[in-house]
Amino acid sequence: MVYDLAIVGGGAAGLMAAAWITEQYKDSEARPAVVLLEKMPRPGRKVNITGKGRCNITNTRMWDEFGVHVHPNSQFLKNAFYGFSSSDVMDFFKALGLELVIERGQRVYPKSMRAMDVTDTLVRCIRDGGIVDLRADCPVLKIERKEDYQIICDGFELSARKVLIATGGLSYPSTGSSGDGYGFAKSLGHSIVQPRPSLTALQPEGYMDGSGLTGLGRSLNGLALKNVAMSLEVSGSVVQEEFGDADFTDGGIEGALGFRLSRRAVEALDNGQKVTVILDLKPALSESQLAQRIKRESSSGNNTLRYLLSRLLPKQMIPAFVNLNRELAQMAPGKAAERLPYALKQVRFKIVSYVGFERCVVTNGGVSLKEVSQKTMESKLSPGLFFAGELLDLDGDTGGYNLQIAFSTAVLAARSALL
Repeated sequence: MVYDLAIVGGGAAGLMAAAWITEQYKDSEARPAVVLLEKMPRPGRKVNITGKGRCNITNTRMWDEFGVHVHPNSQFLKNAFYGFSSSDVMDFFKALGLELVIERGQRVYPKSMRAMDVTDTLVRCIRDGGIVDLRADCPVLKIERKEDYQIICDGFELSARKVLIATGGLSYPSTGSSGDGYGFAKSLGHSIVQPRPSLTALQPEGYMDGSGLTGLGRSLNGLALKNVAMSLEVSGSVVQEEFGDADFTDGGIEGALGFRLSRRAVEALDNGQKVTVILDLKPALSESQLAQRIKRESSSGNNTLRYLLSRLLPKQMIPAFVNLNRELAQMAPGKAAERLPYALKQVRFKIVSYVGFERCVVTNGGVSLKEVSQKTMESKLSPGLFFAGELLDLDGDTGGYNLQIAFSTAVLAARSALL
């Protein structure tokens, strides 16, 4: 038997491609022969841990606002997004019986807040539809292009007229994302843009040592900051500025702000450049406005640094701030009060490392977009070969963008492959 389409990889993109095909052809007499090959015993393992186990499946922003969160070339995604938008994703899951909710930042989650319900919904659709042959615990070893595509698995081979590779990147390798797809793509003539961790924790100097968190790391670990600003400085120049929430964890600087900065920070560190993250704890106030506020707070007669910080910062932030500004803490109260506005708006962290693929959210890099048609997701080098999801050199910010990229590219690839 020769399949019309073989989908390699049962993650977000592979499952969506198979589920979309199932729904598209369920009432058709001319059903395509499709197989989905997943290396792990259960498909969707990475989906099950996304969004801290809640699965932020998409973001409701329209393209003009959505596209700015896609890197490195948002225009590559535009056709796929319009063909299967965030509203289409929501309608698709609702039609399959999955209830959804929209939360802060226009993020969409399953109402149950259980990522596994997203996976189960897609798998149930595929299995009940009887169109796609879903084979789990079936690692693909090699893909060759002959008259058709030959797919060599562990213990057997199969043939397919067309192949969709949706094996993901390198993030969270314990879920099965071990980079197999890069090898398949290279063997079929494609070039790979250097994969790097993205949406990952940035580690400041002195935050950790060989035995774990240092005093600085312990003072910051667990701190969650709301409505602050962060800037990324590379080799002395500010290259990115963001506003929102930031978290300090046992890995370093995370949260929405840390994650947004991490893409460019990791690349800069890998290129040997000096990287600094600048935290502005009071972005709504200028230095002069802060100085006026501090002057008012000091009018009670108490101008000690500890007192002023108690009026300006969350309680948990104060020990960490003092730890980071030891010279300030040693100044006379009046002098410290004069320097405080600048210090609150310029908390500087020299970044020396980052958390690797073992815990990053997504992979930056992958199959070169120059070698893939943005209108079809088909290879420009090997006819009948398609790509979708994280395997491509296409990734998004935190907030539902990466799963939408996976879903949109998967549906466009599936639609194009079965035309």
